[in-house]
Amino acid sequence: MRRALRIIDDISEWTGKTGQWFSVFLVLVVTYEVMMRYVFRAPSLWPYDTSAMLGTTLYVLAFAYALRHGAHVRVDVVYAHLPPRGRAIIDVLGDLLIFFPLIFLITGASISWMLRSWSAGEKIHVTGWDPIAGPIRTVVVIGFCVLALQGVAQFVRDLYFLIKGKAYD
Repeated sequence: MRRALRIIDDISEWTGKTGQWFSVFLVLVVTYEVMMRYVFRAPSLWPYDTSAMLGTTLYVLAFAYALRHGAHVRVDVVYAHLPPRGRAIIDVLGDLLIFFPLIFLITGASISWMLRSWSAGEKIHVTGWDPIAGPIRTVVVIGFCVLALQGVAQFVRDLYFLIKGKAYD
């Protein structure tokens, strides 16, 4: 089990570190478009769609990484003042009642959305560029699948701590 958790953690680390590079590409695309629009008075269609896809990629690849490192937003008014076992109770209940139902619902919907996108040859019609939607829909599925895996890993750790009173790793 420890090996499986380490593999999940490594996948989350890899997707997070890969995702951070999309911020560099996002800055380059936006800088290019600002220069073309305001310096050369020759705006393009593709940078808007590209920046939206790069931003989406950056976010969804960082979801699991953020969960792995405890960087997700939580209400600390009560949680921060609880003993570790109390936090584990909240984490386990939150996973069972909120996280797992939502993540599996969202992941299932995104898989369906991705499959329809690829089969229909869907295009993104925001600008006149009209890029195909399949690749970005696939990235969203990957991001949610890795988040679900990391959620399972965190749940196992929290449940173990709740039962045994010590960290799993």
